[in-house]
Amino acid sequence: MATLSDEVDMLRRIPLFAAIDPGKLKLLAFASDRMIYRDGQPICRQGEVGDAAYVVVKGVADIVVETNGGEIVVAEAKENAVIGEIAILCDVPRTATVRARGELTALKIKKEHFLGLMMDFPKLGIQVMRELALRLSRTTSELTEARRELEALRSG
Repeated sequence: MATLSDEVDMLRRIPLFAAIDPGKLKLLAFASDRMIYRDGQPICRQGEVGDAAYVVVKGVADIVVETNGGEIVVAEAKENAVIGEIAILCDVPRTATVRARGELTALKIKKEHFLGLMMDFPKLGIQVMRELALRLSRTTSELTEARRELEALRSG
């Protein structure tokens, strides 16, 4: 069983939280819930209201988008990944389902604690923006490549 000190150390190793005062990290770890998910169990579901972000402590999760043609795995989240933050930052329904692949341990950070931390530490907000910008850039590249492939199939 992990101690509060273990969770603070884990949070400190995550680049997003690295610059935050250890006392604040201790409060964040104390206010967060350690969750254990079984293989295939959803951590959050596409379309749900976002009430928390999650930090993957141990394990891997699939990021799945539900479409008319079925589910598509668009990414994976590994140890130290922060997931679910888009819904709480933008007040929009969750954009994907996140499902454990094998046993997964995550730290659930409630919306009010995550947003409070961002207000107290502007550097955290900048790091979150950078991470979201990187994800957007990757998604744009992938969509561009998929469009090229589709056009090549149509023309030849």
